[in-house]
Amino acid sequence: METRRILIKKVSTNPLFKLPKYESNGAAGMDLSADIDAEVELKPLERFLFPTGIAISLPKDLEAQIRPRSGLAIKNGITLLNTPGTVDSDYRGEIKVILVNISNDKYTIKPGDRIAQMVLSQFVQGQFELVENLDETDRGSSGFGSTGK
Repeated sequence: METRRILIKKVSTNPLFKLPKYESNGAAGMDLSADIDAEVELKPLERFLFPTGIAISLPKDLEAQIRPRSGLAIKNGITLLNTPGTVDSDYRGEIKVILVNISNDKYTIKPGDRIAQMVLSQFVQGQFELVENLDETDRGSSGFGSTGK
């Protein structure tokens, strides 16, 4: 497993601020916490933009993917909109997380609660070339649901 140096800046003034961290040796994602001063109640189908109190500087070939926490999703119906969210290598603002409550019950996020996970991922940029025709495949243009029953 390769380890890369990631520069992180604390933008929080909250005394309950928590740096992101991996919760186990084999974890792919590090947990992000809600950098809020007071509890936020999410009603069913309500969404809220949560600050995390951090900004990062990534190497040019990495992105940070912001993903839901599986425990919040299965136990409470709390997930992320636009998931996975992407933090580009040239973004220097505070990382924020859009949580949504897709359950039938209210759910309260408390200051410092772990609300999402951040996974670092290498990527490749493509260069598009306009052509008249694409190569043929057995599948062709068959779309949704065409490869299984």
